[in-house]
Amino acid sequence: MTALSQKQLEDAKNASNALDIAAGDLRVLSSLSWDGDMRDAFLKRGVMPNPDYPAIDTSNARDAIAQARNHINGDHVVMSWLNRLCGTLVSTADLLDARATPEFFTHSATLYGQPTDLMLDKTTQVLSLAKHMDATLDGIDFDQLVVEGFEEQLDAEGFAEALESKLEHYFGDDAPDVMVADDVSSKAAASSKRIRVRSDAQFTDKDVDQLLHHEALVHSATGLNGRLQSNFPILKRGHPGTTEIQEGLAVFAEVITGNMDPRRFRRLSGRVLAIQMAIEGADFKEVFDFFVPRAASREEAYENTRRVFRGGVISGGAPFTKDQVYLNGLLRVHNFIRTAVKLRRSDLIRVLFVGKLDIEDIPALAQLASQDIIEPPKFMPPWASDLRFLVSYMAYSAFLNQVKMPGFQAYYERELDEVPCVWSFADGDPES
Repeated sequence: MTALSQKQLEDAKNASNALDIAAGDLRVLSSLSWDGDMRDAFLKRGVMPNPDYPAIDTSNARDAIAQARNHINGDHVVMSWLNRLCGTLVSTADLLDARATPEFFTHSATLYGQPTDLMLDKTTQVLSLAKHMDATLDGIDFDQLVVEGFEEQLDAEGFAEALESKLEHYFGDDAPDVMVADDVSSKAAASSKRIRVRSDAQFTDKDVDQLLHHEALVHSATGLNGRLQSNFPILKRGHPGTTEIQEGLAVFAEVITGNMDPRRFRRLSGRVLAIQMAIEGADFKEVFDFFVPRAASREEAYENTRRVFRGGVISGGAPFTKDQVYLNGLLRVHNFIRTAVKLRRSDLIRVLFVGKLDIEDIPALAQLASQDIIEPPKFMPPWASDLRFLVSYMAYSAFLNQVKMPGFQAYYERELDEVPCVWSFADGDPES
């Protein structure tokens, strides 16, 4: 792989600057927000949501993308990366221009995929993975998995206070601010500067570590690292082209640090199933009814449904497909890291954290790093900084793939068939 010439480098930097401007004008999630009054109207009176999206002018962003393309020439891997970003941002502008129309789904599927897409193995659908995960966790009494007194209940203010102390430890003076707000779509959302916590959300002390590893040590950290990339400022911007790997990396962080909860895994798989329902024509009420028995409350079921229909068509057929990226992103990140370990290229794991990126971008970014054109990541989670556990885990994971599990399962099923139940995790007493 050849190094960039000085002329190519200047062109690439100019293209990145233009793309940074374009991406700054194309803020997807904020443009799909709903008025909170619609939730009460639906839950109390059954009034179907009728969102009114603010007008957005995408012409300046499109001009900036065209300017970027004027600087992209040749087939160097860095130019290919920038050209791919141009295509992603054009599709993002198309998505915003098509809100509340059937065409919105077409652009959403281009950017985020859809559940029937095949994974990298060209055999498995994301939908199949979601169904498998859902079936595996179906019927498990999650309350039986919690040891009494193990988790402390927290409101939004208590959660924010507990999180702040942990952020200072990892980020020092660069720690993002934690603020409680009413207009957060999920329980919490992070950027490089702030973590916003939804005011009416309920948490436990275990949620503090989950959010620390997912939001702060991935989303905030990559944003802060991206801000160090003065030559390629686009790396500080989250956009649809980075969503799958950002979310996959964040979910992987939950798993590798022991902060994944089976309820959350089932929630992720349920979102994929709900998106497919909406694609096949289910309306808002039908998807809400799907979520009700899965959610802790009707309010949570509403929020899950809103995520599927924001920007799309309430009557069905054209959902927002972003929430299907979590499972596919997790598999992509897991297999990339496992391959990097196998190839003894753990240096590339650090590249994952230089900013907001897709795995397909890594060859270009590694080339830039080799020329000292981008900065190494300043902030990384402990599991990626100290690779001893990660390498051990990945080696064991690769070994498990070679083991034929059906024989083991059949043996233990016979052995355990008549073994009595003993202690309940919920109360510590023998079950009757």
